Amino acid sequence: MTAPTDLRGVFPVLQAPFDDDDHLDEAAIASEIEWVFRCGANGVVLGMVSELLRLSDGERFDFAESVCKHALGMGPVVVSVGAESTSVAVRRAEHALSIGANAVMATPPISVAGATDLEQEQYYGAILRAVDLPLIVQDASGYVGRSLGIHLQVHLFEEFGDRVLFKPEGPPVGIAISSIMEQTHGGARIFEGLGGGALIESYRRGVVGSMPGADVCWAVIAVWRALESGDFRRAYEIAAPLSALLAMQTSLDAFVVIEKHLLVRQGVLPRALCRGPLGFAADGETLAEVDRLFDRLRWVVDEKFSQDTERNELVPIGSEPLT
Repeated sequence: MTAPTDLRGVFPVLQAPFDDDDHLDEAAIASEIEWVFRCGANGVVLGMVSELLRLSDGERFDFAESVCKHALGMGPVVVSVGAESTSVAVRRAEHALSIGANAVMATPPISVAGATDLEQEQYYGAILRAVDLPLIVQDASGYVGRSLGIHLQVHLFEEFGDRVLFKPEGPPVGIAISSIMEQTHGGARIFEGLGGGALIESYRRGVVGSMPGADVCWAVIAVWRALESGDFRRAYEIAAPLSALLAMQTSLDAFVVIEKHLLVRQGVLPRALCRGPLGFAADGETLAEVDRLFDRLRWVVDEKFSQDTERNELVPIGSEPLT
């Protein structure tokens, strides 16, 4: 089993690339995985921004299998298994285990607004008992569903130990991080989940990493490395334009649309197709502003990066291209 301590650093959440026939694009998946690791990612994640809610279970399984296959030997893979029922979540977790995933992550059931804390605790407990993998409890209430109580999350940690990690995304995130840390006596391992926009504050509160989008993972990696080296001035320099770009992403669909646009712009994905219906409309001026903010962010980070002219991709100085 992957040790929970191996889950540290920047774990980009991958986008689901579709071909012109609306099928998952295997070659594009491999390209995206290779690119984020070349940028310095510590692992990869399949999560809500991966459009999992718009995939059939068969497609989810195929996507997870493809990611595990292509990421083998590069870093840990975290697969989201959240579902509207405990039995489906357990089946998804068992599949993740069978294909070599290193950890699973689960949102609570989204449509069951009246679920009690006890029912939600039983839901997470069933996943943890079904598979011997670390489980990241994702409070996605900043986007969907209702928030998870701190007491519930702490109780899971007390029962299952450090196999339970956390990704709080419901406001106020900083207070949630500190509350979990305090009530677990500093033992909890927590990931920042706001795209890297709250990483500096979250780092001061004790997080072990971030799960941003894949599109500007290189910027979040640069912030993380600056924080780990104690260079807070550098971290703040990058965080300012990063936060401005993230401010354009006001919903789950906004993250999907903008991230795919930027991945295509950087030559990582061949097309920016998303599955509809979408709750976010991006016209030409919206994307033009996204590009301007992206250019500013790229300019700030560039002194830490070099151009790989052969592949026409940006890679960190000192890293060797993957073969």
